[in-house]
Amino acid sequence: MSDQSSVRPHAVPFRPGRLLALLAIYLIVVYLVPRPEGVDPTGWRVTGVFFATIAGLMLQPMPGAQIVVIGVTMLIVVGGVSVGRALSGYGSASVWMVLAAMLMSRALRDSGLARRIALLFIRAIGMTSLGLGYALHLTDVTLATGVPSITARSASIVFPIARSISGLYESYPGPSAARLGTFLMTCMYQTSVVASAMFFYSSAANVLLGELAREYAGVTVTWTSWFVAGLLPGVVSSVVVPYAVFRLLAPQLKLTPAAPAFAEDELNKLGPIRGIEGVVLWVFISVVTLWVASSWIDWLSPAVVALLGICVLFITRALEWDNVLGERSAWDVFVWYGGVLMMGGVLNETGVTEVFAIWVGSLFGSVPWGFVLVATLAIYFYAHYFFASTTAHALAMFPSFVTLLVSVGVPPAVAVYSLVFVNNLMAGLTHYGTTTSPVIFVEGYVSLRDWWRMGGLMSALNLSIWLSFGMVWWKVLGLW
Repeated sequence: MSDQSSVRPHAVPFRPGRLLALLAIYLIVVYLVPRPEGVDPTGWRVTGVFFATIAGLMLQPMPGAQIVVIGVTMLIVVGGVSVGRALSGYGSASVWMVLAAMLMSRALRDSGLARRIALLFIRAIGMTSLGLGYALHLTDVTLATGVPSITARSASIVFPIARSISGLYESYPGPSAARLGTFLMTCMYQTSVVASAMFFYSSAANVLLGELAREYAGVTVTWTSWFVAGLLPGVVSSVVVPYAVFRLLAPQLKLTPAAPAFAEDELNKLGPIRGIEGVVLWVFISVVTLWVASSWIDWLSPAVVALLGICVLFITRALEWDNVLGERSAWDVFVWYGGVLMMGGVLNETGVTEVFAIWVGSLFGSVPWGFVLVATLAIYFYAHYFFASTTAHALAMFPSFVTLLVSVGVPPAVAVYSLVFVNNLMAGLTHYGTTTSPVIFVEGYVSLRDWWRMGGLMSALNLSIWLSFGMVWWKVLGLW
């Protein structure tokens, strides 16, 4: 068993018809939709490019990074944006922080440390199938503190281990999947979205949301503020969701004594932590600790912390340059993240979101903000049936939805944190909700019917937990 192979997203074929649809969207927005008062023609063309780019990330006529590069170029050509401004996203500290943290996850895999963490949890609590579910989730939660990719964690590290454990009990895709594999795959995926919701630097989309929160709601999000805001609902979901999956999709095997024995044997083969693995462990703990400290130390930049960590890995040869160049997903994220970050800022400068806020505020009038919050979160959550990326969803809907909530009186911090947590939890709905889900789904352990049924049930469970416990917890924290 090995978890060190890098899982790559499925290749996106070139679809020229869908590319023409993006052009049509731009033309419709710019020439057929009435331009709001307060938005000049140049700003409206920028809006057209923005909507066409978002549609491109949804329709995928070609890989997302290519769509973003085209969008950035069109902002220059038709939107009147200067070259320096259009490329400014690639100079953003948060973009480089995400890149460095994703490269750090490669060192975690290559050194074997990530696998060791999973085996330690399995050895400790994996004597039952439910315990295995918790062990896989705890592995994900541990890595989510600083690995900004659900694919790097769940698909590259946790999934291969879950597959190997299933094999120990001869549970394979097909008739024997119900023995153990169906439960483990469903549990690890449904809990992976909870792990992503609990930590700021658990995904590139979260870092983007942090930038958008500052841009559109004036709320500064840090590693610590995110963690504290999500702590109580996150712990409740971490306890309840695996048990709920166990009850609703019960495995035939309840006791799994071979799993801890297998983990013990594998840990004995690994031996004590030493050499490169020890260096990676020290760097990972140091980086996360300094990220926490950066919440109180203004001059301590999270991006600089991540880059220093990468420098140490380079110097100690814990991370080789050839492996860095081969980490395609990290460079892919760098390209589209820098572009979409800039686009969000440029759109805000056009005044479109301000016009939207004024219009929405006039519609709701005296409606209590709590009612608007619940309705808005439900709409935002279930709109993910139409998205294959939490990042595309965030860029398309977060700016307008957070503006809407603040405009009707929702406290800015409550509006921001409720939306950012929902932006992670909604990925559990479908087998295409994020980059990890197709990797697990195509293995065949979980039927389409079970995947969507559990996605719907867990979505209702998570929403109820994060709204009820969340609102009480945010009241205690003084967010409203």
